Amino acid sequence: MTPAKTVVQLDGRAKVYRPLPEAERAEAMLAGLRHHARGEAFEAHEAWEPAWMGTDDVGERALIQGLIKLAAADVHASRGNPAGVARNLEGALQRLRSAEAAGVASAPGVVLDLAALIHLAVDQLAHASAGGATPSIAIPWRPA
Repeated sequence: MTPAKTVVQLDGRAKVYRPLPEAERAEAMLAGLRHHARGEAFEAHEAWEPAWMGTDDVGERALIQGLIKLAAADVHASRGNPAGVARNLEGALQRLRSAEAAGVASAPGVVLDLAALIHLAVDQLAHASAGGATPSIAIPWRPA
């Protein structure tokens, strides 16, 4: 049996890495964005998971994890759980800022306006922390 491959992420934690060809990661990224735009947060999260696990690029992993955390925040919002929204937004911001610091604003098939996305997430976190409604963030992106 071949041992699982791992990659050390920007936060220093080792995570499983299951190589996925770039074309399949691009497909997963686009599927996740389509789900997210339709308000299907859980499905977006699930679509992005293989793209995240499929790359060993730590900046790309941080970027995709940030999107996954944004989707998780939306799931908590649909359940009326502002504390869960806030926790996931904090995690999303940490990862998105790590990707920004690494100079990564794209994943296969997509380019994000990362500065705008971070700004939107900061605003949403302020609303969630105050117990306010947190509508889903419209992720600013374009095809690569």
